[in-house]
Amino acid sequence: MPPPSLPLPLRSRPSDARRRGRLITFSLALLVSFLLALAYVSFPTASRSRGPPPTAVGCTGLQGVELWGDALSWGSDHRTPSAAACCAACRATCRGDGGDCRCNSWVFCGDRRRCGNRFGECWLKKQTDVLAPSVIARGEDVMWTSGLVFGKSKGIVGLETNLGTLRVQLLPDCAPRSVDYFIELLGLHNCAGCRFYRAEGRGNLWDAQGDSIKNAASGPPYGLLQGTLEVDGVAFKEIPREGCSVVRRGSVAWVGSGPEFLISLANHEEWKDTYTVFGSVVLEDMAIAEEMATLPTSTDVWSNVTVRLLKDPVYFKVKRKSNASTV
Repeated sequence: MPPPSLPLPLRSRPSDARRRGRLITFSLALLVSFLLALAYVSFPTASRSRGPPPTAVGCTGLQGVELWGDALSWGSDHRTPSAAACCAACRATCRGDGGDCRCNSWVFCGDRRRCGNRFGECWLKKQTDVLAPSVIARGEDVMWTSGLVFGKSKGIVGLETNLGTLRVQLLPDCAPRSVDYFIELLGLHNCAGCRFYRAEGRGNLWDAQGDSIKNAASGPPYGLLQGTLEVDGVAFKEIPREGCSVVRRGSVAWVGSGPEFLISLANHEEWKDTYTVFGSVVLEDMAIAEEMATLPTSTDVWSNVTVRLLKDPVYFKVKRKSNASTV
């Protein structure tokens, strides 16, 4: 079963009344989502864009954001049918070997009513610093949708611990809101309170590559590290569900809507679409994560599930990184 979203012992357990209230709200939201989806597939003129497979469920960008930057393709001369198509046009400028990208940001006008004769404009742009993009406008009154594209060795942040640095490749295509939060973190130059507090190895349930042993249970232990990315004294705004959901060894994902998160030490296909994956640990840094899972722990019970909590939490800082060195 998936790890509980309740981040004990850092916060008090919600009251039964609060839990019942959340369950009712969640049920109503599911019903509304189902009715909207039904109306969508039933409406004959609905535009349906078939995006990439579930590991990158379409590149949606951030609505209500307009990025600045040097224009490689002017929107007045370059139109696409969707934000995903505009993103794909930007990504097409990347070298086939996963190298640098000539375009690293895109801006699309997809609101037919507000865009008027600018509807479909797709601007391909170049940011000077892709982890500190130039934002000209942001808000509900902004008609533009913008996104980032990371080339090789770009879009990598480091979680610096006393055991070493875990480099995380962020995923702007399917987790743009999550990437936006990390850009905010980097701008704060502060991650006071950010820490790992739960560590569980793979036990005898998964092999070293993270594959499940035949006929083995799926936990406990669950083969993961869990922590928080909430900065002390800074209110965390919950992040809505995003596109990537397949949790594999090295995946970094939100627990619920954050700020709690996990790093998986195993392939968890059984979790299906429970979590939003927003990054992946650089392969050679997984040894640091594995070492953390061997630190002394004590046991606790969350929602009838036995978990292992670090006796001494591992604090970390969030820094800019590349595949080779600090940027």
